[in-house]
Amino acid sequence: MKRILTYGTFDLLHRGHIELLRRAREMGDFLMVGLSTDGFNALKNKKSFYAYEERKLVLEAIRHVDEVIPEENWEQKADDIRAHRIDMLVMGDDWRGKFDDLRSICEVAYLPRTAGISTSMVKARLSLGGNSEIRYE
Repeated sequence: MKRILTYGTFDLLHRGHIELLRRAREMGDFLMVGLSTDGFNALKNKKSFYAYEERKLVLEAIRHVDEVIPEENWEQKADDIRAHRIDMLVMGDDWRGKFDDLRSICEVAYLPRTAGISTSMVKARLSLGGNSEIRYE
């Protein structure tokens, strides 16, 4: 069984998130998601709309996701890979090169982002009262 791991905040879930999860799951037999906790987001100067437990509940309901674990710091990735017998780390290509040091313990793949959508775009639309259309390419 090939075990895949990805990480993220997965706030304001959108099509790009689903595509990343779908494509990551297609690369193996089991997909684990390391979900950034509220505390870790605070360390990254990020504020999620939804609290960790709500984001976790939503992720666990997605058919592509087999398990969700908390991501509490930058350094835990190597420990997670070893502890959960992960074969491949999959991240969006906006992280290209950032996790290459983990190649000594598992495969690392960077997937292209879904064009025309991002959490920043969703937040911008919401700040305009939802009247601005998100255009998919």
